[in-house]
Amino acid sequence: MIVEIPCFDPARIARSGQCFRMRAGEDGSVVALAGAGRVRIVPLGGSRFRLDCTPGQFEARWRAYFDLDTDYAAIEASAARGDAPLARAARASHGLRILRQDPWETLICFLISQRKSIPAIQTCVEALCARYGARAGRGRNERRAFPTPRALLAAGEQGLRACGVGYRAPYLMDAARRVATGETDLEAMALLGDEELRERLMCIRGVGVKVANCVMLFAYHRLNAAPVDVWIQRVIDEEYGGVSPFEGYGPYAGIYQQYFFFERTGG
Repeated sequence: MIVEIPCFDPARIARSGQCFRMRAGEDGSVVALAGAGRVRIVPLGGSRFRLDCTPGQFEARWRAYFDLDTDYAAIEASAARGDAPLARAARASHGLRILRQDPWETLICFLISQRKSIPAIQTCVEALCARYGARAGRGRNERRAFPTPRALLAAGEQGLRACGVGYRAPYLMDAARRVATGETDLEAMALLGDEELRERLMCIRGVGVKVANCVMLFAYHRLNAAPVDVWIQRVIDEEYGGVSPFEGYGPYAGIYQQYFFFERTGG
């Protein structure tokens, strides 16, 4: 199907560090994997894109996943008012959107992300999927779904370490145990306020403030959550004299954080 999507650059989203199963090809196309789902996006010029899914699949899954009902053009425009570093970052990041990802998948990916580069995270995630994810799709579209909590529990620490997660294996095991037993209900936590959600996430072993904010932003769509890593700390120190601007950014702090991150890392 062909759709018109303004302010949408899937290749930039794939390189933005918010997801690890979305890849840009040399031909300009992008393949996104989410859970057991898959879609290929081909830019046709301007704001037109071809997606290899049915209209029903697009409405049921991908419209929400790519956050296509949010007016990012207006958000980009608001970033240009009186804040030169932010305006520059917004221009460099045109087309970025904050994905609405699955909380379980996002939690595991960002537990893995600690002290790892984006390519290294992608390698670990794909190894987990290849070893412990269920088969999905057929033919050229055959793939592995993201592993369930019970699948990771069954793998054990040794099986997880074989996928390159290193010292993070106990973190993944704790998350898997909590979710599999119902001790942590990630879906129900969507109803919590920001502070309580952050606190509940931080009860999971290995989840600090930064990882909690990543999960809040990329899975629970708390757009005011702004994760601070080494790149963002440099922005704070070099552009704002060591005083974080993110509290002043209000409901779009997390989106603006992504603009800065993309600009600093070069996508």
